[in-house]
Amino acid sequence: MWPRYVLTELIRNALAEDVGAGDVTTGAALRGDETGLARATAKAELVVAGIEVFGEVFRTLDPALVFTARKRDGEKAERGELLAEISGSLASILTAERVALNLLQRMCGIATLTRRYVDEIAGMRAKILDTRKTAPGLRILDKYAVCAGGGCNHRFALYDGVLIKDNHIAAAGGIGPAVLRVRGRVPHTFRIEVEVKNMVELEEALVAGADSVLLDNMGLSEMAAAVMLVGGKIPLEASGNMTLERVREVASTGVDLISVGALTHSAAAADISLNVAQVE
Repeated sequence: MWPRYVLTELIRNALAEDVGAGDVTTGAALRGDETGLARATAKAELVVAGIEVFGEVFRTLDPALVFTARKRDGEKAERGELLAEISGSLASILTAERVALNLLQRMCGIATLTRRYVDEIAGMRAKILDTRKTAPGLRILDKYAVCAGGGCNHRFALYDGVLIKDNHIAAAGGIGPAVLRVRGRVPHTFRIEVEVKNMVELEEALVAGADSVLLDNMGLSEMAAAVMLVGGKIPLEASGNMTLERVREVASTGVDLISVGALTHSAAAADISLNVAQVE
């Protein structure tokens, strides 16, 4: 899923930000020796993502806490369904609660929105992709949540894929020079994708030898024309203003990929509660 040390550091930083020198309220309100059980419950229908991340927050703060997942990532949960249980020190549970919920709610929100896009184009050839429009520091979780929702990841970061965008083209002096320079400088294993805004630029990208093309904010008829021109020789990705209301129409043009920034930059946090159910 991800390197263990990456997740551990992410959670430690999040806890340090929230807890700091200590949880003043919990420390004052509790004796400190109370134990019990808390339950995480879905308050609305959602797609689960990050359930083990949720548990890891509690275990990182207090390794003695016992975490039990009741749902798995990728599963749907109805309103009122139990997602997980945590038992042990109530002080530890209350101190870790907000960080754990923040991450779980965000990840489930992304997975839930992604599933809606995926379902909207069910039976069509196109795949739903994410973008780099993620929360800084949380990209590994955001992109994992997209996969849990049934979507696919675009490049993870600047270092693992080539996407020549409009500003690269302007700075390099055109699509041809940009592709030529990139082709001569990156390993042969890198596929070169070029962003284009119209049919003229698409033809330039094809002549330059682009391995795939991103159709940026094109209309439906122009996207369909691009599909006809390319004829399946290279993948075409549609991007820009990809709403749920129009994504099926976009998929119907025959594009191979549809990238949706909203999956990670505009997904509403899922409604999840954590309540103490037993005090021992």
